[in-house]
Amino acid sequence: MSDSLPNTHWSDGVHALFRAHRINIVSFVPDGGMKRLLELCERDAAIHTVTLTTEQEGIALAAGAFLGGTRAAVLMQSSGVGNCVNMLSLPRVCNMPLLLLVTMRGEWGEFNPWQVPMGSGTQVVLEASGVITYRVQTPQDVVPTVDAAIEFAFASRQRVAVLLAQKLIGAKNFVRGDQ
Repeated sequence: MSDSLPNTHWSDGVHALFRAHRINIVSFVPDGGMKRLLELCERDAAIHTVTLTTEQEGIALAAGAFLGGTRAAVLMQSSGVGNCVNMLSLPRVCNMPLLLLVTMRGEWGEFNPWQVPMGSGTQVVLEASGVITYRVQTPQDVVPTVDAAIEFAFASRQRVAVLLAQKLIGAKNFVRGDQ
């Protein structure tokens, strides 16, 4: 894409929402499904990005940000949700907002059978942990859904996750070198 053309990828819209809603901290475990969004946030001086070693650190970071008067978003892959089950009690019990953006694996076009169990259980696990989930399947639904999730999370001190379907982000396709 040329720099002179308008940005139309959903990541550009989500980045603009982070700025508009004063999301100043974005934490993540590196994820190819959000590569463009992560690059935009990393280049933005108004957003402090934090690379995590494990996803539950992001929940603790978001709680600390809230206590310090700052807004945070945690970005992860569906496989990382399983790492967060115990930590999800922190924002629930302490009545803190939490915004999660979750790229889904184990769905449409998945090549890795190890991704399927957690991909199938992500929404159920989040909802059982007190997290409200919104699922997005199409590019045109990303920005309005993330906007609603941000408003809901921070205005109502709710835990909200936007699940970005694998069909939206694209299935990974690794090819063996001997083919």
